[in-house]
Amino acid sequence: METDQGPIVAQLPGRLKQEWQNTSLVAVGDQVTLSLNRDGTGTIETVMERHSVLSRARPAPEARRLSSDQEQVLVANPDQLVLVFATRNPAPSLRKLDRFLVVAEVNELTAVICVNKIDLVGREAAQRQFQLYEAIGYQVIYTSIVTGEGVAELRACLHDKISVLAGSSGVGKSSLLNAIEPGLGLKVREVSQATGKGLHTTRYAELFPLAEGGYVADTPGIRALALYDLEPWELDAYFREIAPLVPDCQFSDCSHRHEPNCAVRAAVEDGRIAPERYESYLRLREEHEMLDRSAYE
Repeated sequence: METDQGPIVAQLPGRLKQEWQNTSLVAVGDQVTLSLNRDGTGTIETVMERHSVLSRARPAPEARRLSSDQEQVLVANPDQLVLVFATRNPAPSLRKLDRFLVVAEVNELTAVICVNKIDLVGREAAQRQFQLYEAIGYQVIYTSIVTGEGVAELRACLHDKISVLAGSSGVGKSSLLNAIEPGLGLKVREVSQATGKGLHTTRYAELFPLAEGGYVADTPGIRALALYDLEPWELDAYFREIAPLVPDCQFSDCSHRHEPNCAVRAAVEDGRIAPERYESYLRLREEHEMLDRSAYE
């Protein structure tokens, strides 16, 4: 635990473990009170109420089922989720981006998209790749370590906030962090590598303080997020451009696939909803319907 007196090793008492059953007991970012023991260690007395979380369905050794899901809190009390994608090397997976955006919406977190390596394709080409996200209201920051473009904007975005960074290997996340604050990217990478070794290793996040205020968190677990506590028919509420149209569908339980007078499909046909986003919605809904059916098999 980080305290005003420096870091202290603290443990959870049994009574707290009994109170928390369906979610993580304590996660990085939690605010707690503790008592000091004679040996210099601490005992956690209370865990303050969280104002936000970044969580996923806890990985299970058996096949996953929605009915048996438990929540694994990766980071407590974050302010925003910063999603880092490269324009090339590796090529961006917009399907993965859409999944992460749903995670942000479900967790009620601000989502910021950082498009890195724009020097490889040019600013205009990068904007063509990601303009559909700007059109539906997401902040998109275009960056390049080579030219320095966008680094100041990203630094300002992180200022005085708890930010969780997500990005596949090779997108340049460590280089961006080093550009924002020298040595920061190396620290994040060393922790990620150390906690990611071994198939069954518990994965931990860590908060890294920024010199100008704020923290960044990085966790290997964010690379494969399974959505927690989300029923298939709720998914349309977490696509920004789809949600406002749902009340206009003829049927209240419209799946937006084949029903007549579907306002969502009409918006896809006339260009108000990007076909790529609609396809992401369909894929995610199908995935969760399969999980839902497995609960009754």
